[in-house]
Amino acid sequence: MKRTFSKIVIVIMIALIAYLFWAYDLKQYLTLEYLKLQQRAFEEYYAVHPISTPAIYVMIYILITALSLPGAVVMTLSGGALFGLILGTILISFASTIGATLAFLTSRFLLKDYIQKKFGDKLKTINQGVEKDGSFYLFTLRLVPVFPFFIINLLMGLTPIRTTHFYLVSQIGMLAGTIVYVNAGTQLGRLESLKGILSPDLIFSFALLGIFPLIAKKIIETINARKVLTRFKKPKKFDYNLVVIGAGSAGLVTSYIAAAVKAKVALIEKHKMGGDCLNTGCVPSKALIRSAKMLSYAKRAKEFGFQTGRFDFRFEDLMERVQRIIQKIEPHDSVKRYTELGVDVIMGEAKIISPYEIHVNDRILTTRNIVVATGARPFVPPIKGLDQVDYLTSDNVWKLRNRPDRMVVLGGGPIGCELTQTFSRIGCKVTQVEMMPRIMGREDPEIADAIQQKFETEGIRVLTGHTAKEVLVQDGQKLLICEHKGEEIHIQFDAILVAVGRIANTRGFGLEELGVTIAKNKTIQTDELLRTNFPNIFCAGDVAGPYQFTHTAAHQAWYASVNSLFRTFKTFKADYRVIPWATFTDPEVARVGLNETEAQEKKIEYKVTIYGMDDLDRAIADSENHGLVKVLTVPGKDRILGVTIMGPHASDIIAEYILAMKHGIGLNKILGTIHIYPTLAEANKYAAGTWKKAHVPENLLRWVEKYHKWMRG
Repeated sequence: MKRTFSKIVIVIMIALIAYLFWAYDLKQYLTLEYLKLQQRAFEEYYAVHPISTPAIYVMIYILITALSLPGAVVMTLSGGALFGLILGTILISFASTIGATLAFLTSRFLLKDYIQKKFGDKLKTINQGVEKDGSFYLFTLRLVPVFPFFIINLLMGLTPIRTTHFYLVSQIGMLAGTIVYVNAGTQLGRLESLKGILSPDLIFSFALLGIFPLIAKKIIETINARKVLTRFKKPKKFDYNLVVIGAGSAGLVTSYIAAAVKAKVALIEKHKMGGDCLNTGCVPSKALIRSAKMLSYAKRAKEFGFQTGRFDFRFEDLMERVQRIIQKIEPHDSVKRYTELGVDVIMGEAKIISPYEIHVNDRILTTRNIVVATGARPFVPPIKGLDQVDYLTSDNVWKLRNRPDRMVVLGGGPIGCELTQTFSRIGCKVTQVEMMPRIMGREDPEIADAIQQKFETEGIRVLTGHTAKEVLVQDGQKLLICEHKGEEIHIQFDAILVAVGRIANTRGFGLEELGVTIAKNKTIQTDELLRTNFPNIFCAGDVAGPYQFTHTAAHQAWYASVNSLFRTFKTFKADYRVIPWATFTDPEVARVGLNETEAQEKKIEYKVTIYGMDDLDRAIADSENHGLVKVLTVPGKDRILGVTIMGPHASDIIAEYILAMKHGIGLNKILGTIHIYPTLAEANKYAAGTWKKAHVPENLLRWVEKYHKWMRG
């Protein structure tokens, strides 16, 4: 309340001063003609008052620039005429910078919170750029007189640039222009107009000077990059244009693109082609989820009109089916296929020995560029006694052939939730342990609560707020000890599955020895081009982050491949604006963009539209009428900020919203698109219709109603 009152007072003061300035035509005193007429009088006053005159002059100058009033140029000329080149430059340099900083702070105080709140999602990239290179951009703008300085002051106030940086850069950046105008002021009697101060040649020179910081930045980057490489001997010839380490999603796509553009590329894999996704992640988990889904249908037989439903199955057969599915997809990622595409596939363990050399199978490959796509592995927390049991992870759980009666799943994230429900459905008595207050912590609370309720309905014991402390083996019995609100909770189990997250594979293949920078989150640190601190070593996929999804790895692979091969001519910043993901529980949860939790954390204004899938004809026909479509939009507009879908086939239905967000399509156009009836995809149209109903122009409809009444006579 106090802050709002202060803003109102400041706005009133600025408005009052502006009104007085224009109402009393004070601008007439800030013209070249008036200055020339009064030059002698000013000089006489200065001779009598040598101390107060500069002080009064500085205060007036600060006031004019702080309020962004016209007249700064004439004030600068008068400073040159009165005080000469040296003193005039000093006074004006400080006065103009102080005034600019006050305008900057006023803009920041009055408008920054509102602008960032309303347009925060759009300004995210700009904010990051300003935080990183804002001083360079500001310096460039200050050196080019074409850009009005008062506009720069106001706009920079809306960005995250630090006030001290703004002041110092402005002080230095405006100095050259200040000297030019002050010098012109010393020759005031010869000036016929303000246009005579800056000739086209001088403006062009300033423009060249303005882009110098950016050129210098690029030169510094190039020097630093070469400096990193100077201690390594560069081969005269190279075996390859690109060597890719790791044949998971990122590595496969990277090498595919490189081969497609006729580069000579080698792909090194030490274990299995296809990486985690094919062998231990997406493919096996979805195969087992499908089998478990069939069993869940059997339990719901009466819903579909059957008296009974029973499947006779063996756990071993289900796990063998998983392997058959993997084998069926393997040819897509095989050595044979990629060799036919033009990739030299090498099975072996890679060791980077220099930015240009990789050791593999007693060979040393020379390459101009390297892309590291080594993926990630399950993170195993340091729980006391865990190593006493043969614990499972998403890597080795697929080797199970005997079904454990009692299973503990550690972790309430996507992997933990998917496997919790799956193993429960195939006959294990599952206890899920999550240390946070709820499972699926990245989703909105009502979504997470609905999934937990579904789990509990299916007989799963979900323990949130429980921290795993120790694993004991007593009298042949395995026991997990958890802490919950200061109390010890004991859970007996036959198998324990650790699914608390994944950690990037950054060790064991030469990065440490080479000096490649590792980020705080244990991924390889990269810039927006997916480049490491070595200019010819790039990363993609889980090892680079920030998202550990197969589709994101493939997305990054394009940037890593193209930037590494063609950076001499053109580079592309990785685009993470629209990243979708899904958790394949039943019901599925799919999301793209913001949810409510994130919007609130980022203080982004939004409106929520919810369409319940219990109303959808196809969902009712399928006896799957549960879940929702939740859309966040810009207040008063149909622009989509984010979508969460919980329900059957949510991961498929959300594709329409992914496309819409990527290409700026709003809810009105989704509403105007024909959707096949009856399908689950109609939920998207009905969600758009729900939004439209909430934004009906009531005033217009009242007039329309009157029109129809009049037409009836």
